[in-house]
Amino acid sequence: MSYPTPSTPAWAGLPAAWRPAVERTEAAGEGAAGGVWLLTDLDTELRFREGLLWIAAGRLWWAAEPQATPVSWPIEAGLALWMSDHNGVAALELVREARDGASAERLAVWRYTLGRQVPARRLMERFEALRDAAGRPVTVPDAAALQCPVCHAPMEPEDDECAVCAQVVHTPPSTLTLLRLWRFARPYRWQLLAGFLLTLAATAATLVPPYLTIPLMDDVLIPYQSGQPIDVARVGWLLGGLLGAALLAWGLGWAKTYILALVSERIGADLRTTTYEHLLGLSLEYFGNRRTGDLMARIGSETDRINIFLSLHLLDFATDVIMIGMTAVILFSISPTLALATLLPLPLIAWLIHVVRDRLRTGFEKIDRVWAEVTSVLADTIPGIRVVKAFAQEGREAERFREANRHNLAVNDRLNRLWSLFSPTVSLLTEIGLLVVWGFGIWLVARGSVTVGVLTAFLAYIGRFYTRLDSMSRIVSVTQKAAAGAKRIFDILDHVSSVPEPAQPVPLPAVQGRIEVRGVTFRYGNRSVIQGLDLDVRPGEMIGLVGHSGSGKSTLVNLICRFYDVAEGQILVDGVDIRQLRVADYRRHIGLVLQEPFLFFGTIAENIAYGRPDATREEIIAAARAAHAHDFILRLPQGYDSLVGERGQGLSGGERQRISIARALLIDPRILILDEATSSVDTETEKEIQKALDNLVRGRTTIAIAHRLSTLRRADRLVVMDKGRKVEEGSHDELMARQGAYWRLYQAQARQAEAERELLKD
Repeated sequence: MSYPTPSTPAWAGLPAAWRPAVERTEAAGEGAAGGVWLLTDLDTELRFREGLLWIAAGRLWWAAEPQATPVSWPIEAGLALWMSDHNGVAALELVREARDGASAERLAVWRYTLGRQVPARRLMERFEALRDAAGRPVTVPDAAALQCPVCHAPMEPEDDECAVCAQVVHTPPSTLTLLRLWRFARPYRWQLLAGFLLTLAATAATLVPPYLTIPLMDDVLIPYQSGQPIDVARVGWLLGGLLGAALLAWGLGWAKTYILALVSERIGADLRTTTYEHLLGLSLEYFGNRRTGDLMARIGSETDRINIFLSLHLLDFATDVIMIGMTAVILFSISPTLALATLLPLPLIAWLIHVVRDRLRTGFEKIDRVWAEVTSVLADTIPGIRVVKAFAQEGREAERFREANRHNLAVNDRLNRLWSLFSPTVSLLTEIGLLVVWGFGIWLVARGSVTVGVLTAFLAYIGRFYTRLDSMSRIVSVTQKAAAGAKRIFDILDHVSSVPEPAQPVPLPAVQGRIEVRGVTFRYGNRSVIQGLDLDVRPGEMIGLVGHSGSGKSTLVNLICRFYDVAEGQILVDGVDIRQLRVADYRRHIGLVLQEPFLFFGTIAENIAYGRPDATREEIIAAARAAHAHDFILRLPQGYDSLVGERGQGLSGGERQRISIARALLIDPRILILDEATSSVDTETEKEIQKALDNLVRGRTTIAIAHRLSTLRRADRLVVMDKGRKVEEGSHDELMARQGAYWRLYQAQARQAEAERELLKD
């Protein structure tokens, strides 16, 4: 058995600094088994430090530094690799499994961030394959350690699923995925039928001219060389037939191209619209695991690729199939013997197409994913250009883009090497087939089996036959590109929202604003965020949520807004479980003011009226006045018609916040959510925003999260959260008197404020 060395493609991604460590094991006679390795990026104390873990000839090797002497363990029965992760930090543990009454023994542990999970999983699979080949005995698991039954990774009792098994797996696209586009083509089926019939007629018209060359050669030109006069009338009819066939083919070709182009554009538009609408209906959980650039590439470039395939290449493919079929029938009707000689290269060409198609379909999906990396760099950098410039990181971002572009180039180069060999090979085979027909045809003419006119027509047909065959082979490339794009589109359309609409929604005519949180538990993946929380908010009451970062405050707000659904328990509004309400109907009664207000590109008035596009100018101005935004809006060049840049560029943080408050006021919600609404502004601006908030919260059920505890003194009650649980509840004075968790938070903030004042004095 031969093994790749660090110079082989399997080790191409291994940094050069680490290759000597692997080469030293090879020098000792240990072959590098399959190039399976993991470059860890954390040490045992969770500091960023690289280390290399790899498999070599039946042993698991570890080097803490490139120049360190590696240590190793034999991969044998009784050893296991356990995989786990917690809060973004993953671990691989090498353990000797429990048996004969002894508990499991941990031999080593390696830690890394979740970005290294894919190579870690690959190394673990290789380890298990080698261990199983050595004969794995039946073991008795440690009762205290729960394991995934599939991959044996450690799990906590509260885990719903194994984090390792839940990783996304990229499956190669199938050409059959294109058949799913019929869902979008069905409304245009009659136009497609008309286009198909026109294609059939146009193809038939193009096959007429070669057939007319038979009488031109055998009945006109060859007899003329023998001394017979030319029949001018017959020549005129034959030439007229050639001209008529050409004009008919042109007209039919124009009509079918125009009709099918119109249909394909509408199919593409419907596909984009449906995908975008479905995307808007998905929960925040979906967007938390996706990059903006990738989603933009799917809806934009992928649908364009499918569009081009439907409007151009699918039409060409249909024409090629019809042309080849009709030509084959005509060839066999003219001379079955010559036709059989024509078809000799077909089996080899078909085999080549089959082999190349399988490689292309995986290659093009990889290209799509790599291109999404390029667009993701742009989607990250352009909106954050102020941060890039502020920290003088233009060179770093340019290098990120250059690296993504280099990766894209490398993937494309690998696929182009395959395609550059395939296409000329098909052309060579068709040329050889044409030579066979020439040689065999001359031999038949010499024997008198066929006439020169028949051979001439046959060669004209065979030229078209091989041209179309070569064209069909080239369509393999665009077909696989379209299949890869269709798969990425249907990956979105097949995703079901984790916040589903109820099957039988309960009507919600009016909302009083009572909120009941009963035994609510929620997890992000396998990480518990809220545990058994109970809370009762009366109509018109203002509740303040306080606690350290990560205590679950924002998660609770997200659950009340139903951006996520609870794992256990229920949330009720006016006695109705919010999962029984239509999502849009329920959210119309919620006003949301975030820490970082988001404004769209457009006018001030359009941004204020975002929740109520039909609002009058008087209503917009009234909301702006209540939000203390009217005065600064009038100072803008065009007032309420002034354009704000993307994400509110050109306005200060306080101005953006007051516009977002006006936006919430305009919809007149019964439930109001304030998530750190004043945490990112100065003291003077905070006073202005606080005046606006006083108008906003009046008469509404309000749940407020505030960084500064002093801003929550107006709250009717304060709820102190810690590690997803409610630990204290009461008014500011009551909680201060208890000297518990809230008192400690307040004292810590007071000391910090005092220290800041001392610094200002100095």
